[in-house]
Amino acid sequence: MSTHKAALCKVQILKLFLTSARCGRITRFHGVCGLSTSTPASSAKVCIVGGGPAGFYTAQHLVKTRTDVQVDIYERLPVPFGLVRFGVAPDHPEVKNVINTFTQTAQHARCSFHGNVRVGKDVTVEELQEAYHAVVLSYGAEGNRTMGVPGEDLAGVYSAKDFVGWYNGLPRNSELRPDLSCETAVILGQGNVALDVARILLSPVDILKKTDITQHALDALAESSVRRVLIVGRRGPLQVACTIKELREMVNLPGTRPEMEASEFEGIAETLKSLARPRKRLTELLLKAAIETPGEEELERRNRAERAWGFRFLRKPLEVLPSTDLIRAAGIRLAVNRLEGDGEGVRAVATGEVEDVECGLVISSIGYKSLLIDPAVPFDTRKAIIPNTMGRVQQTAGLYCSGWVKRGPTGVIATTMNDSFDTARTLLQDIGKGTLDVSTVKPGSQGVSALLEKRGVKPVSFSDWEKIDSEETRRGEIKGKPREKMLDVGEMLQQSCDFLPSCKA
Repeated sequence: MSTHKAALCKVQILKLFLTSARCGRITRFHGVCGLSTSTPASSAKVCIVGGGPAGFYTAQHLVKTRTDVQVDIYERLPVPFGLVRFGVAPDHPEVKNVINTFTQTAQHARCSFHGNVRVGKDVTVEELQEAYHAVVLSYGAEGNRTMGVPGEDLAGVYSAKDFVGWYNGLPRNSELRPDLSCETAVILGQGNVALDVARILLSPVDILKKTDITQHALDALAESSVRRVLIVGRRGPLQVACTIKELREMVNLPGTRPEMEASEFEGIAETLKSLARPRKRLTELLLKAAIETPGEEELERRNRAERAWGFRFLRKPLEVLPSTDLIRAAGIRLAVNRLEGDGEGVRAVATGEVEDVECGLVISSIGYKSLLIDPAVPFDTRKAIIPNTMGRVQQTAGLYCSGWVKRGPTGVIATTMNDSFDTARTLLQDIGKGTLDVSTVKPGSQGVSALLEKRGVKPVSFSDWEKIDSEETRRGEIKGKPREKMLDVGEMLQQSCDFLPSCKA
């Protein structure tokens, strides 16, 4: 930002801040009780962009470690928790228990949630930098990695991110309406998300209807014709990217049986002794499901199963094959690979052979990617991350990052927790060393709120979110579910401010 532009921006925010002060809007409200507290002028004001796990874990560490830090979390949607709400599989409620911890952080006297604020559109990163001593970008990975093959734009081809968003109630994916009239689905990728998708496609509806899966997805899955799911990866069994928990769930999924090619596991058993314990346990379970003769009880269970799943290794997508009318997917052409190298350096090399698989549903689970949120933010388009050193954004004082936008879309929630704590520690170290100047008075949320009001944006507070939460829970109880999620942002906003005069027409 130029010196002149920065000065104008700062003057504008301070003017709005002072106007708000004269109008008596300095008091802040926290938690569900509406208790007011004042913010010391000398406190360090930190803004976090993104209300998912990375944002909340960063905020948690900041407010717990220092008593002079004030944190505001800005989230694009009216509802908090990001991938915990929209990414975690509906049949994994235990993973969602972390919401209890996030709620405690949001209700902390020195932390506030501001939903329905699109950073980069409603307010710029530069304006946030003028209003706060530090800005932490924790907005995750909203983009999809594409396959880059012919036919991936055909009907019947979806990214795993969009498919997961569809059954988890992400508003932007609520109109996806995937066609599940085919018998065979192919999932490209062998990580946890791929197995989540496979499990949802094959799970008995009686299991899913007790979860918080959206009703429209439940209805579609109840009518689904999908009976076989192939989970395809470009490397071999020793490189499969899922964890043992997700694999065990597939092995034990009621009404299904594993179907795999024994030839793809030749020589794998001989490597077990040299594997690290987590990889060894995963491989043993994979071998048991793929090639071991099942016991009498397991054999009987498999014989009764009407649905099947299996891994296909050493395969890479070359082309999605179209139907005769060239409108939708009818199959997929795969290159057959072989492995070269050893250990971590092993790589897949094409053999020249190809294989066609008939299928009407293709789901690409080859990874998410972060997007540039604001042109003022440095961004590595090749790696799809914000270039940083221990969370400090390179060449930009006072700007930090955490979570997927910092390191890439890898790991589980615990990985993000540790990563976010690291960024918070870096920020606090900078305060302690004086490299992050917090001596100047900053307007913080008061300045930003004034800008948003001027632009016609109504933020959703955490207590407003609790109204949405209460209504979703009520609707879920009627159907015997934990909740029935709202799918429309407009409905969320209406529910969140039903009791606020300023929301009335």
